Amino acid sequence: MQSRLMFAGIFLLAVAAQPVFAVPTLQQPGTNGAAETHARGPLPRPVNLKVLPKNTTPEHLREIMRGYAGALGVRCGFCHAMNPQTHKLDFPSDAKPDKTTARLMIRMTRKINAAYLAKVNDPDATPVDKEVTCGTCHRGHHMPEQFVPPQEEHHEHAEPPAGGSSPQ
Repeated sequence: MQSRLMFAGIFLLAVAAQPVFAVPTLQQPGTNGAAETHARGPLPRPVNLKVLPKNTTPEHLREIMRGYAGALGVRCGFCHAMNPQTHKLDFPSDAKPDKTTARLMIRMTRKINAAYLAKVNDPDATPVDKEVTCGTCHRGHHMPEQFVPPQEEHHEHAEPPAGGSSPQ
């Protein structure tokens, strides 16, 4: 009997205390103007932005970075260095050469989009159709896969018809 009361007391205490010990959940960016939070509080302001706008919000930066990671099939540690003292990613650090490469690739896609694709006159194309992204080449791989065109079909016995015109 005493063990049942003790169990019931612990259960009620756990249920009553649940909101106090709950880990904050991530909020959707832009909901009620509240800053996105994670287990340790609000996201820190971005620093050391060299390609992205300096006024990029923490929430928008996270969204952008998740897009890059998905397009390349990598995780944050692919570009961001590990802090040897804390053993956590040091996002502002430029220690990894892959981060410099990423910035170069961002500049490259921007230039392709602005200098070339923006000038394509295709009335049927949507803006997305005229945009190069990381995923255009990488397709979920950290290195783009080499494109190998399919072999042309050759018909050994097919000859062009008399008169030199090609078959249609």
